[in-house]
Amino acid sequence: MNSKILNGSLWAGVAYFCCMAVAHFFGLKYPLVFVYYDVPFHAYQDKIISFAVVAYICLFYTAATIRAAVPAALVALAVTVLGLSAVNQSEALQSVLAGRPTSMYWAQTGLIAGYLAWLVVFHLRAKADV
Repeated sequence: MNSKILNGSLWAGVAYFCCMAVAHFFGLKYPLVFVYYDVPFHAYQDKIISFAVVAYICLFYTAATIRAAVPAALVALAVTVLGLSAVNQSEALQSVLAGRPTSMYWAQTGLIAGYLAWLVVFHLRAKADV
């Protein structure tokens, strides 16, 4: 059962990252698929991000189909959470927010961290079941 939950969760990641890539490509600035949805941006930067997100899609697809790739997906997601956390605390972000709070960005970072924790738990449980 743990393996099935892990597998479904990895496929959910594939779907999420597909939505994120589409949102960035088309400039659809909605929370959850576009973390910094309300800050100034350049369309060409978001197109580059959309192409980079394809690497996550491929990584999570591979992890869902080849269990040995799961640790790589977990590391990539952990680095993402750390990176988002660093951006959330940065002076660069503060300079474009003009005093607005970062709570929505932290909420989204927290959800991604929660997804990471979920994956770690079910990865470890699935390994223990083998």
